[in-house]
Amino acid sequence: MERRWIGLSSRRCQLLAEGATISSYVIDSLATLAQMKSYRGFPERLHHRVPHWVEPGALFHIRIRLDRENQQKMLIDPSLPHALLDSATLYETNMRWHITLFLLMPDHVHAVLSFPRDKSMSEVIRDWKRFHNRTYRVMWQEGYFDHRLRPDERGTQFSAKLNYIRQNPVAAGLCTRAEEWPWLIDPFASKGGSVCPQDDAS
Repeated sequence: MERRWIGLSSRRCQLLAEGATISSYVIDSLATLAQMKSYRGFPERLHHRVPHWVEPGALFHIRIRLDRENQQKMLIDPSLPHALLDSATLYETNMRWHITLFLLMPDHVHAVLSFPRDKSMSEVIRDWKRFHNRTYRVMWQEGYFDHRLRPDERGTQFSAKLNYIRQNPVAAGLCTRAEEWPWLIDPFASKGGSVCPQDDAS
């Protein structure tokens, strides 16, 4: 699977990989985020188990956030995003999940993922979080949010959901266009984000 660093020249990708500043606008936005109190919109603790009746390839919108009670680096700090995205890709290679979209925000992750029937979604996500906690000292909120995409949320609604996630950095004032955001895996971007992988596979 190809990782798409949408809207970036090869030189800008190189600068980002070397930890260069994206822009003073982004730095100001990150400083504001660092001063924010913990967002209480996410539940404090969530327990999940994928039901046995979920068909293979069922899609879930997953949101994992940092524990904002602990002072720590943002997920887009130059030392973290490559490791986070590389490990997400490795999980796909090892068939622990399949990525439709995986996007880093400063204090949380948005992902649209599907899981094999023989694997527990909770265990897969817990293992991924634990790895980054042990290796990079990322402190996560306990649990995560998930929403299973129903069959009637496919097609146009599915495209709208993906585009909503892609627009998160713009809405947060981190970039002016979604295409400028470098910290994502977006394999369906080349198709305009309009294809539902479930439909594409049929």
